[in-house]
Amino acid sequence: MENIDQRYLVQQNKISDGDRKPPVFAKVMRSKEGVFEGVSFIKNKEKATVMTIAQAEEAVEWAKKKKAASHEYETKIICLGQ
Repeated sequence: MENIDQRYLVQQNKISDGDRKPPVFAKVMRSKEGVFEGVSFIKNKEKATVMTIAQAEEAVEWAKKKKAASHEYETKIICLGQ
């Protein structure tokens, strides 16, 4: 059985906040069949979705396309230990 490399989180910071406010993290929403439906950003890092690099890239792209104010945020992929 292949070991899937799931160790990435998607982190988002509001650009205008600088370092004053903590970042938020992506929680991926999937259908019962496992189909990607979107992303919700939450404050709790422990409840954020840990994903593969491909899944994380999909979440970042979705956030950039679907979030109306995406230009106000810096969205990046981080490794689990960061």
